[in-house]
Amino acid sequence: MPATVENVTAGVKARVKRAMSEPLISLDSQQQQSAMNDSSWADGLRGIASIYVVASHIVLCIARRLVLPCCGHEGTSTPALFQRPIFRLVAQGHSWVALFFILMGFVNALKPIKLSRTKQTETALSSLAVSCFRRTFRLILPATAATLISWTVCQLGMYETARNGDAYWLYTYTPMMSQSWGTAIDDLFYGLRMTWSYNDINAYDQPQWALVYLLTGSMFVFCAMLMTINLTPGWRAFAFCGFGIWSLDWSMKTGDPLVGLTVFFGVALSELSLSDFVHRLSKASPIVTPPLALIALVLMSYPGDYSQDAPWSAVMQDFARNRFHPALQGDLARSYGSIGGILLVFSIIISPHARRLLSRKPLLWLGKLSFPIYLLHGTFLRTVFAWILFQSTPKAYQVTGADGNQYSIERYPQGSDFRAFVAVGVSMTLCLVACHFWAKKIEPKFGHITKWAEDTMTGNRAGQVAVNGRPVLPLRKE
Repeated sequence: MPATVENVTAGVKARVKRAMSEPLISLDSQQQQSAMNDSSWADGLRGIASIYVVASHIVLCIARRLVLPCCGHEGTSTPALFQRPIFRLVAQGHSWVALFFILMGFVNALKPIKLSRTKQTETALSSLAVSCFRRTFRLILPATAATLISWTVCQLGMYETARNGDAYWLYTYTPMMSQSWGTAIDDLFYGLRMTWSYNDINAYDQPQWALVYLLTGSMFVFCAMLMTINLTPGWRAFAFCGFGIWSLDWSMKTGDPLVGLTVFFGVALSELSLSDFVHRLSKASPIVTPPLALIALVLMSYPGDYSQDAPWSAVMQDFARNRFHPALQGDLARSYGSIGGILLVFSIIISPHARRLLSRKPLLWLGKLSFPIYLLHGTFLRTVFAWILFQSTPKAYQVTGADGNQYSIERYPQGSDFRAFVAVGVSMTLCLVACHFWAKKIEPKFGHITKWAEDTMTGNRAGQVAVNGRPVLPLRKE
């Protein structure tokens, strides 16, 4: 028996030693080729982006100082670890939302581009039409359901703790209960309408502000693909880069979050990912990808406020003020986040190792849940998270103002760091469970409704084309 134990121990040690001596991801030539032909990495990256968006909202609840690039406003010149470049990405929600737009352009254009490259133009156009129709329903239906859930929870009084708590994101974006159920119905329809209105916010689910821009970006992609479907790959990529630069003008005038820049360059990257250039460059990716990805993450780290307080962000601010297009100077945080996101995706598509790493099962699982996470996390932050964070605390507490006087704050104070840790862990675990259930049970229902609507509106549903041998609508006889 001792000899057996020693043999097992020796075997484990040998495996650990071999694992430590090998690269993190070792791929032979066949595996590299397979990775370069696989696009599932986009799901993994989307899953990571959704987690960071949630993290940015948690930061706005319990660690707002991380939004700043340095803590000079707190009497010290030494930044905290999570205020430094790359680490501070936990507070950079806008940069990760930009990735959603880039990946949307990348994924939506991938199949039509593949068909166009094989001269299957009619099939590509049909695919575009179907995708455009389905995309609309697959955005609107889940968003409506999430709003209905949040509205119900709100009207039952389950948001009141969050609304009265001393957590910035919660008390800013948590709605009040309606005065009556009649008013509540009006508020529900108003919230649903605000989701699809420009520069407005759905009070019951603030993160849905981005959905109207995602829908608009989808339409940009589909219309531009119709224009360029017959172009050669090189000219099509050139055209989409041109569209992206041209879009800066209307982004400046409409105030959108650089939708055109991100989605059009996402399509250009989709085209590039299918080219021989990327496959040739993949041989140098172990040298090229790491610095490119680091630069991209630093760009995405640019703070939205007080950028002059840290040397690294002050340099970026000065450079942008002198070099950027006027449209990019309006919101430098979104501009740097968008440019960094484009560069990050480029660094990934040229690297089989990065693609393979992002295609691991846990990340693909997160990618599958990314949209439910985006829609549902606000409800869990306003309920479970807030209930634990503010449990058993008096509503009023005293603070010392800048003038030295004592002031009473009529809000629930935040608990200890340990309580905040527990609140994050419990609420996000329950959120992931709910999102998994959503993806398994509810999302397929939306798919069935979309298919039913598609068959009905295109006349493909059984019994739709003819009733008793006659068309549903009369046909004109020429």
